[in-house]
Amino acid sequence: MRLQVGGVVPFSTVDFPGKLSAVVFCQGCPWRCDYCHNPHLLPFSESNADGWGPVKDFLERRRSLLDAVVFSGGEPTAQRDLLPCLFEAGAMGFKIGLHTGGANPERLEAALPLIDWIGLDIKAPFSDYHCITGVVGSGNRARASLDLILESQVAFECRTTMHPHLLSFEDVFQLGASLADLGVRHYAVQEFRASGCEKSSLTGLTRKGPPDGWMEEMNTLFEDFTYRPA
Repeated sequence: MRLQVGGVVPFSTVDFPGKLSAVVFCQGCPWRCDYCHNPHLLPFSESNADGWGPVKDFLERRRSLLDAVVFSGGEPTAQRDLLPCLFEAGAMGFKIGLHTGGANPERLEAALPLIDWIGLDIKAPFSDYHCITGVVGSGNRARASLDLILESQVAFECRTTMHPHLLSFEDVFQLGASLADLGVRHYAVQEFRASGCEKSSLTGLTRKGPPDGWMEEMNTLFEDFTYRPA
């Protein structure tokens, strides 16, 4: 299997709720979000294409130390060999997590039976996705992925990265309300992190916390809402 691996975090307590996990960063992404803090993972690279073998060996040695393996990116569903890697990691006894932007709903649908938890990035209102991703039609693919996840009953969280030049607090509230109406129960808003971002026009910002009452309003929408400072 030729999974393109851009890196591995051997121990993480924050990438799969309640589980100690390893995080496998898959190389390559079809979208080009200006605020991306892992730009080195965006291009596909055949030089990284034999990465699953060493990762599998590492996981074999960590069976008694880790609870889960999270496939992140980049965009993991962009790789055709993702599914057999999910299967092999699950066969070792690990819970399987996936971080995805929903760019490939067809591959996501095939992977869902192998996954225990998903972190789904919601970039913006679906009609405005191209403003963030740079790809026309990306919102339709993300919406299709969300629908599949909702139908699957796999545990998941939606999360939105918020940059004040791209989304206002009111924008995010309206986005949150629309997600709640669709059936999303767990939602997180995470502040933009300048570290790693290559878009200089986005990195020099003055941060302002949520306005009065905003957190309370968001909490009314979801069973679980989290605001994550940078």
